Formats: sequence, C-alpha cells, structure tokens
Amino acid sequence: MDQNWNLTYSQAVEMQNQLRKRLVLEDCFGEIRCVAGVDVGFEEEGSITRAAVSLLDFPSLRPVENALFRCATRFPYIPGLLSFRELPAVLEALDTLQNMPDLFLCDGQGYAHPRRLGIASHLGILTGIPSIGVAKSRLIGRYVEPPNEKGSWSPLRDADEIIGAVLRTRKGVSPLFISPGHLISLETSIQFVMACVTRFRLPETTRAAHRLASNPC
Repeated sequence: MDQNWNLTYSQAVEMQNQLRKRLVLEDCFGEIRCVAGVDVGFEEEGSITRAAVSLLDFPSLRPVENALFRCATRFPYIPGLLSFRELPAVLEALDTLQNMPDLFLCDGQGYAHPRRLGIASHLGILTGIPSIGVAKSRLIGRYVEPPNEKGSWSPLRDADEIIGAVLRTRKGVSPLFISPGHLISLETSIQFVMACVTRFRLPETTRAAHRLASNPC
C-alpha cells in the first residue's frame, strides 16, 4: 500500500491516468464475510484529516471492529483529486485493524469519476480488495430519476458509457450514486449495497463509518 503522496496537481492527475489502466470492473473475489465502511472527516478547519473504517460481519451486519486515525492534511481540496487528500489517513487507519475486510464500501466515487478513478477505485487498487463507491451526490454523468421504490435504479451515463447507477435504497428518499471501485461489477455492487441497507437511506457500512468520522469522541 506504499505510495508517494507528495505530488503536484499534474502529477496526481497523471497517477490517476496510470492507475486507471489497472482497474478491473468484473467480479474477482471469493466469499464475502466482512464488509467495511470508509469515511473521512476533517478537524481544525481542514488541517487535520480524520479517517474512519468500520468493519461489519456479512451478511449479519454485526459490528466487528473500528479504526480511527488522524494525521495532518497533506493535499488541498480539489474536486476529482479527493483520494490524494483522504487516502493517506485511510491507509493508516487500515494498518491499525486486527482484521481486514473482504469488501470496501467507500463514501465517495468509484468509476463514476472524470478520470474513472475515484477514492473507491484508488483504494481498491492499492489494497487489492474489492471496493464500491457509495456517494450521496453526483460528481459527473446524467441520469433519469429511478422509480420511487426500494431497490430501483437507473444507469448513470457519461457520453455513451454507463459509469454507475442511481439507486433508490428506500422508498421516498433521495437516491445514492453507486459505482464499482475495483474487482467488482456494477450489478454486483448494487446487490451488495442493497444487502447492507436496513431501514435507512445509507447502507450500514457507510452509516457506521460516518458516525465515527463525524463524532470521534
């Protein structure tokens, strides 16, 4: 998981372009017994990055382990390059875990990214663990609003390419923007997100990590 994070804007973009060549958007994994939510918050006006990883048993969604790591923020806020701002702390948090997950659900984008390498894809490539982007808002792409029924979805498209799905996890709530990160297909990504949803809009993985990232005390 070693990577040089001391990069300029152009170097970071070039790294994304190179890493994109390693993406695998088909199912390449065995049994999924542990899923992890990943979320990142900030303290002291953005100068401190606070990364949270919450492990849950699958399919019971029983909490297994949490990790929280703080470090100095090393990269400015630049849309499309958030993984360079957030992943250093996420990787440090992962290093403190007793167990590793079989699948990541990241609060952010996967393939649904201008250079097809959001934080979920970046994390998946660095760790070799399948990953899914579970975003609360759209970064790029166009779509038709999915039907107002739990589990309904519509394709998220960029030009002629399907880059993700707009997924209604509950009736009457705003949809989520799902995209495969690495080592998983879009269809299977949708299935796992829905398998992690209980009675809330967000999957339990994301909810657990968000609570930890937002309320570290």
